[in-house]
Amino acid sequence: MSSAQNPAPAPDADVVGAEARPGRLTAAAVLAAVEGLALAVGGVYILVLGFTGGSDDRQQAVTGGVTLIVLALLPLLAARGLLLRRSWSRGPAVITQIMALPVAYNLLQADSIAIPAGIALAVVAVTALVLLVNPATTRALGIRGPGDAGDGK
Repeated sequence: MSSAQNPAPAPDADVVGAEARPGRLTAAAVLAAVEGLALAVGGVYILVLGFTGGSDDRQQAVTGGVTLIVLALLPLLAARGLLLRRSWSRGPAVITQIMALPVAYNLLQADSIAIPAGIALAVVAVTALVLLVNPATTRALGIRGPGDAGDGK
């Protein structure tokens, strides 16, 4: 049989160059996506409350809902970039986690059902930060550290 009749299989989507995407990178992308989806769901919920009269101030509910939906784009785009191993994606992912920490702290200060949400958000943010600064993740994204010019000198 000729090679024309048996084409080579397509490369795996998780393989770029010679290395597969590390599990840490995938996990960081999943955590960022979960945060983005949570923001989007929260934004839609607030919008629905605003339009159905469930909120005292319709304008504030619409503004808050739209803001959350727009903010959801940052972690969602970062998650997509991490999955595709784009080096630019680590910055927005790290920024998202750093912004989540004060939000988690504020949720923990509440005397309500928000405390478990604050704990969950803090755990996700710290875990994602650890995954994002991991050397395997950094290498997989092609990010070089200070003094690592990659020229072999």
